[in-house]
Amino acid sequence: MTAAEVRGTRDGAELDLSGKVAVVTGAAGLLGRQHCRALARAGAHLVATDLDEAALADLARELDEGVERGAAARDAEVLALAADVTSEVSLDRLRDAVLGRFDRIDVLVNNAAIDDKFLERGSSEPDGRFEDYSLDQFRRILDVNVAGVFACCQRLGSVMAERGRGSIINVASTYGVVAPNQDLYVGPDGHQRFFKSAAYPASKGAVLQLTRFLAAYWGRRGVRVNALSPGGVDTGQDAHFRQRYAERTPLGRMARATDYMGALVFLASEASAYMTGANLIVDGGFTIW
Repeated sequence: MTAAEVRGTRDGAELDLSGKVAVVTGAAGLLGRQHCRALARAGAHLVATDLDEAALADLARELDEGVERGAAARDAEVLALAADVTSEVSLDRLRDAVLGRFDRIDVLVNNAAIDDKFLERGSSEPDGRFEDYSLDQFRRILDVNVAGVFACCQRLGSVMAERGRGSIINVASTYGVVAPNQDLYVGPDGHQRFFKSAAYPASKGAVLQLTRFLAAYWGRRGVRVNALSPGGVDTGQDAHFRQRYAERTPLGRMARATDYMGALVFLASEASAYMTGANLIVDGGFTIW
């Protein structure tokens, strides 16, 4: 390692994304917003995309008004563009708009995903039971969570491969690594409120393998492809659930939405220059027990 490289490692310069162009899908969601903030703070020109145009406009306004952006990041632009990750036509329009404005893509964060949101129905059988889960429901989740990542990598990642550099970060999940613990979804009265369905874990496991495939496929073309697997995030769930989750985590708590910002910038930046095909698990230790 040269003296300059040593200095860069010591002063954190390798984490600087100034001048880079980063695209984040699912940008209007809970973690998507934090991913956008992290990249903007690091100096990247940010392209935030989601289906929800109103939420995107709000996010862009927040970022433009200054989300604790340092001097190096103040000139970074924020572009909000609606897109559907399951539509090749929509993604082609997104790609062309990004290239028309910035002429390149340096970072792609595939964050867009859906999960079952089950509520109490007063039924004798809780939602999400494998025996009752429909094929249409299963296909819908795989269409967004797997085919959507595939399509974004193909349509946007190919631009990086043609240019010979770039970093793709596919947001997976701890449930792509371990099976859901259905006991977590038992209420204080002992009633199984719902089951975590097979679709979400299956989709995130597929994302991990797609990550490995692309890392091998594009490695010689200068494109790094890694996964980020978050653990459960505290979104104001009932106290019983949060306590049960915390008890299964060595750090004794659920994640805060901001807990993944550093890991994301690390994967996007030159700090992870010799890292590809990896799955960075940030879960407070949930998967080690």
